[in-house]
Amino acid sequence: MFACPSCGAACKAYDAEKKEWRHLDFWNWKTYMHARVPRTNCTNCNKVTLVPVKWSRPLSHFTLQFDAWAMRLMAEMPVNAAARELREHDTRMWRIFHHYVHGAMNELDLTGVKRIAVDETSSRRGHRYITLFVDVDTKTVLFATEGKSKDTLEKFKQHLMSKGATATQIQEICCDMSPAFIRGIQEQFPEAEITFDKFHVMKMVNEAVDDVRREEQKQVPELKNSRYLLLKNASTLKNEQKVELDKLKDGHLQTGKAYRLKLSLQELWTQPHILADVYLRESMGWARRSQLKPMMELSKTMKRHEEGILRWFHSRMTNGLLEGINGLIQAAKRKARGYRNVQNLIAMVYMTANKLRLPTLAARRGLYPSPFIPWG
Repeated sequence: MFACPSCGAACKAYDAEKKEWRHLDFWNWKTYMHARVPRTNCTNCNKVTLVPVKWSRPLSHFTLQFDAWAMRLMAEMPVNAAARELREHDTRMWRIFHHYVHGAMNELDLTGVKRIAVDETSSRRGHRYITLFVDVDTKTVLFATEGKSKDTLEKFKQHLMSKGATATQIQEICCDMSPAFIRGIQEQFPEAEITFDKFHVMKMVNEAVDDVRREEQKQVPELKNSRYLLLKNASTLKNEQKVELDKLKDGHLQTGKAYRLKLSLQELWTQPHILADVYLRESMGWARRSQLKPMMELSKTMKRHEEGILRWFHSRMTNGLLEGINGLIQAAKRKARGYRNVQNLIAMVYMTANKLRLPTLAARRGLYPSPFIPWG
């Protein structure tokens, strides 16, 4: 007599099927488990069902101990390398990987998420991207999806709703000045306040300064090879570099004027909250009067996004965490020589960024000595 896998009713064995599972290798020999697994013929369900076994997942051709060892290897090396070590096809390894990674992600509780950061990262050549959504408070990647359009915000909203959360609970969102992200937030999360990443703002300032330098160096050859001198933080420069920089910024060059504007805008983030809006407007006015086209365009851009820039003084949110995660993702891509499809990359993002510990069925059933598989 066996319990019906569907309803739990006691049923007689109908017949048995011969099954085979790949197990942990014995020295250099592949090891397999063989067993005759009963099938029940339940009168309540009116169907014949295979009885589950305690040493393997349903429909899996591996034992739970093999799964646990495979996950340990895939946490430390590319999946293809782990597949060669285990002498299995990498497609079968990816199935194990997806099962446990998505199982862990399904256990995340999103009902308390209030502040998120959004950014995109390259998935492959040809301007292919994935968009990441990170909980700023817990530093957890909540969701990743292909693309970087406004539709990614809609997909994230649907993901929240599938987890029992709502769009109205999101109070703060940090992102860059991408028109697609801004429009998506306004449509899908109208009650959320937008904070523009201050590092992205300063990146725009640096690009404007470099545009001025590029244009002026056509008449002033001395400006060649000075790009990183102007873009670096002055505190990180060597003594001879500081002397050279002083000559550039204190002279009558247009590049020096643009650099002084950059220094002024850097001081914005050190201003008291009550004076930040006044300081920002004075800096934008200075940029407009500079008669430098890149700086004037920068002033217009900052004017359009003034509210989101000043929101930083309330939320103190940045995309610095996301930039660090992007670095980990790109390092994993290089290590693996790329991924076959975007689903594999997203699964690797969850593993690499979240560094969760995955409880396994093997541990739950007492078949594995450790209650967790460490990964990431």
